Amino acid sequence: MKVLVTGAAGFIGFHTAKALLERGDEVTGIDNLNDYYDVRLKQARLAALEGSNGFRFLKLDVADRPAMAELFASEKFDRVVHLAAQAGVRYSIDNPQAYIDSNIQGFLNILEGCRNHPVAHCVFASSSSVYGANTKMPFSERDAVDHPLSLYAATKKANELMAHTYASLYAIPLTGLRFFTVYGPWGRPDMALYKFTKNILDGKPIDVFNHGHHARDFTYIDDIVEGVVRTMDMAAAPDPEWSSGAPRAGTSSAPYRIYNIGNHTPVPLATFIELIERATGKKAIRNLLPAQPGDVPETFADVSALTAAVGFKPSTPIETGIKQFVAWYRAFYKV
Repeated sequence: MKVLVTGAAGFIGFHTAKALLERGDEVTGIDNLNDYYDVRLKQARLAALEGSNGFRFLKLDVADRPAMAELFASEKFDRVVHLAAQAGVRYSIDNPQAYIDSNIQGFLNILEGCRNHPVAHCVFASSSSVYGANTKMPFSERDAVDHPLSLYAATKKANELMAHTYASLYAIPLTGLRFFTVYGPWGRPDMALYKFTKNILDGKPIDVFNHGHHARDFTYIDDIVEGVVRTMDMAAAPDPEWSSGAPRAGTSSAPYRIYNIGNHTPVPLATFIELIERATGKKAIRNLLPAQPGDVPETFADVSALTAAVGFKPSTPIETGIKQFVAWYRAFYKV
C-alpha cells in the first residue's frame, strides 16, 4: 500500500514507518523537523530510514494548508497514519499557540486531504491525557472525557470530535488511538525515561514530581507499532449496535472508532526508577518535588476493545523495555 506517515522523524512515526517498509509498503514520511527537542535525533531517525526501498521523506509542516493540499492531490495515498503533533503536557502551558497550529489546524488539513482525495483509512494519534481529571480505573473508551487538564489534552479531544464529524459527513473511515506513555529505543528527550537515564548515567539528580507518587501505563514501542499497523489494516466501519437514543462513546453509526492502546499494567514511578537503576548499574539521586500543573496521578488503559478488534496484546515486560532503551542510549551516545 501507499501510506502517508506524518511525524515520520518523531519517535512513534519513525518506528511505524520502519515497520511498514519492512513489510513492503511504500511510505511517504513528512515532518517539519522543529526544535521542540534535539533536531539531531530526528535527523538520525530519518537517516536510519533513508535508503529503505519504498521510502521518501518530505520536509513539510502539517499546518501548511497549501502544501498539504498539494501533497494529497499529487500522491493519492491508500492509507494515512497521522502522528505529527506538538507533544508535551507541560510545554502547552507556556506555548499554547503551537498546539493550535499543529494539533488543530494541522489535523484539519489532514481531514481535508482525506475528504478531497479519499483514502481507505486514516489512523490518528490521540492521547491518554484526554482522560484528564478522571479517576475511575482502568480508563475506558466508554468513559466521558470532558475535563482535560492541559491544552494538549484539549487539542487531542478536539481531534477526536473533528474526526467524528468528518466520518459522519463524508464517510471517511477514521480511527483514533489513545497512546499511553510510549517508551523505548529512539525515544523522546522530554520523556521521563530519557531524562532519568541521562542524568543517572551523568551522576546528576533526577527531578521526581509528586514526590514519586505517580503510576503510568508504560507501553513499549514495538507493542505500540504492532497495534498501529493492525489498526491501520482494519478500516473503521459503522457500529451496527450504536444507538442515538443511548450513544456509546468510542463508536458511532459513522465509520469511526476510538481505542486505548496501552500496556494495561500501571507501574509506580518508584519501581520505574529502580528498574532504570538496575539497567544502568547506577543509583539515582532523587530530587523530590511537588506535582506539576497538568499532571495526572495515574494512567491505566483498558485495552479490551482494541484486543477484540485487532488482536492487540502487548507482550513486552517493563524490565525488558527499559533494558532495551538503556542499551540503545549507551550505544547511540557512546556512553
